[in-house]
Amino acid sequence: MNRAFYTILLAQFLSALADNALLFAAIGLLVFFAAPDWHSPLLQTVFVIAYIVLAPLVGPFADALPKGRVMLIANTVKFAGCLVMLAGLHPLIAYAIVGIGAAMYSPAKYGILTELLPPEKLVVANSWMEGTTVGAIVLGAIIGGALINPALAASVLERAGLTGFVIAPKFAIIAITSLYLAAALANLFIPRLPIDHTLPNKSPLFILHDFWHSFVLLWRDPLGQVSLAVTTLFWGVGATLRLLIIAWAALNLKYGLDQATQLTAATAIGIAIGSILAGRFVPLKKAVGVLPAGILLGFVPIALVWVETLWPALALLTLAGVLAGYFVVPMNALLQHRGHLLMGAGHSIAQQNFNENISILALTGAYALMVRAEWHIHTIIWVFGLFISVVMTAIWLRHRHDVVH
Repeated sequence: MNRAFYTILLAQFLSALADNALLFAAIGLLVFFAAPDWHSPLLQTVFVIAYIVLAPLVGPFADALPKGRVMLIANTVKFAGCLVMLAGLHPLIAYAIVGIGAAMYSPAKYGILTELLPPEKLVVANSWMEGTTVGAIVLGAIIGGALINPALAASVLERAGLTGFVIAPKFAIIAITSLYLAAALANLFIPRLPIDHTLPNKSPLFILHDFWHSFVLLWRDPLGQVSLAVTTLFWGVGATLRLLIIAWAALNLKYGLDQATQLTAATAIGIAIGSILAGRFVPLKKAVGVLPAGILLGFVPIALVWVETLWPALALLTLAGVLAGYFVVPMNALLQHRGHLLMGAGHSIAQQNFNENISILALTGAYALMVRAEWHIHTIIWVFGLFISVVMTAIWLRHRHDVVH
């Protein structure tokens, strides 16, 4: 790996760290101003919607400019969202602006890997990127939670002579702006690479037609289809399982929300381990060989039904993370490689974001309907666990059929 790659990695880590810390600062603002309870989970929804609505635009945008510049522009949009939240704009609107920046950022940060590195290094590069992102998610939650602590904020503000002028959540946002500025500084050192797959026509109708063409092209390509199906399933199920773990921990372990959310750190550590193993042992040409790990993954949450103590729970959650990291990293690399060859890396990552975030909305919506219907949490876990294994088995068998024919 060269210096440019590590510069991209640093920029991604700082930007993702700020995104996740800002989520908790936004929640802190909503709580401070006594907003309705349903506003807090809606933060993640408004963030995700940008990935779906802007998918036809962000892919061509990422491919039309040097991707380092796109990352800088996207980071500036995130920074602006942070500032307007600090200035008093409703957190839901401000965090939606940050989501727009994140939607712009994603095709560039992954797409640049295919331009910077040879195909044989993509799995290793994705293992680093995935591990770094997971680390940013976990550390961002810790930093965001610490910064909105009234005692810490009061201590720092007293030393700065600002007591009574700044509330704890806004103190957190001020601190988070420094992370966005650091990410922007790192963006400036990303080398300019040749522009990839510029659109011949920039009219809205052509852009929508191009997006649909890319959508069909990727789903019809045998390797593109399997990688896109797996990553789409992974993110939808992953978002739902995070909610399931909180409800399961309340029932089986008698944990409160603060303790239950800390359990997700075990899964994050597992994903980092699985990512490293994939980068070490899975070459790109054998990426599809990891699909059985996804089939096995479905049975891990089912095993949690019988667990009522902490250590077995941590072991199973870590195992789930290892399996997830081991199969999703090669699939990401394969999707980037096929997308780069078929339509341009930015286009393919935008397609990936579009499909994945629809999956997140659909599966978390299904979970909400099950909860509303008062299904027992163990029943819901069985449904989702079997769903993972059945769909992964179907994808695996479909790919084997395509290879034979």
